[in-house]
Amino acid sequence: MDSLRGMSKGWTADDIPDLTGRTAVVTGGNSGIGAIECRELAGHGARVILACRNRQKGEAAVAQIRRELGAAGGDAQIEVRNLDLASLDSVREFAEGLSAEMADGLDLLVNNAGVMASPRLETEDGFELQFGTNHLGHFALTGRLFPLLKKKPGSRVVTVSSIAARMGRLNFDDLNGRDGYRRWMAYGQSKLANQVFALDLQTLINEAGLDMKSMAAHPGVAATNLTSAGNDLDSGLMGLLSKPFLKLNDLLVAQSAEDGALPILRAATDPGLAGGTYVGCDGLGERRGKPVVVAPRKVALNREVADRLWKESVDATGVDFDFTPAASAS
Repeated sequence: MDSLRGMSKGWTADDIPDLTGRTAVVTGGNSGIGAIECRELAGHGARVILACRNRQKGEAAVAQIRRELGAAGGDAQIEVRNLDLASLDSVREFAEGLSAEMADGLDLLVNNAGVMASPRLETEDGFELQFGTNHLGHFALTGRLFPLLKKKPGSRVVTVSSIAARMGRLNFDDLNGRDGYRRWMAYGQSKLANQVFALDLQTLINEAGLDMKSMAAHPGVAATNLTSAGNDLDSGLMGLLSKPFLKLNDLLVAQSAEDGALPILRAATDPGLAGGTYVGCDGLGERRGKPVVVAPRKVALNREVADRLWKESVDATGVDFDFTPAASAS
């Protein structure tokens, strides 16, 4: 935890406000940046639901988080729920389970999980794995949890993008990469989709007059096991693919996962940030550094592009959003 608290200037984890009484869902919270997010949110009083595909890994992460929190770990409110973002049925079951027991609503959803640079694999529903997991899975999850989020004034959705979004292009003629698949371009496309979705969601929230915020954030180049952790593909070809990514991290002088978590935590908790803010790093190329507001790609602010991505996402997932204000929030 030292690097989270050792920065002499700028926003740090010490700036997270008291989150007592608030409930957060973090996808992919069983490792890397996601586990750090869960630790800090729980350590500041939130009830945290760690949503991941592998329950055993999730429980191990919770045990580690409690150890890292020390004396406060025993009182931390953190639990594991099964969620496979590569399965729309799993997304539906997860959301239905929460909706059945959380009558008061949900304060925070962190769309953190991801898979990086996979070979051309498909989700359970036949989508290209990276686009299907990183974007469509989170789009469907956010839509299904939206009624809970509307119930809580000031609720937030934080969707994690990447500096790889800079190389992304939304190929609406072939979003699932069936014609000439290139794994890094597919990753960039999925991360650009995350950025477009997050900012478009805030536009729609504003138009509906809802008391909510949709934020985007990226962790810079952080030393994590994202390639394997995103979809629990931690052996075989996926394991081999992680090696060049780790070498690339070394070349770029990657920051730690601890520091990489800070932009996401700031987007999730800083009361001074406006909805539609994109938080990244202040260093060269935004690869590392303190968490600051950064500029999204111009295409992410293009309404025509956003409208088309929204339509494609609704058609693919069968999930749309109800922007009617909740009775309890009016």
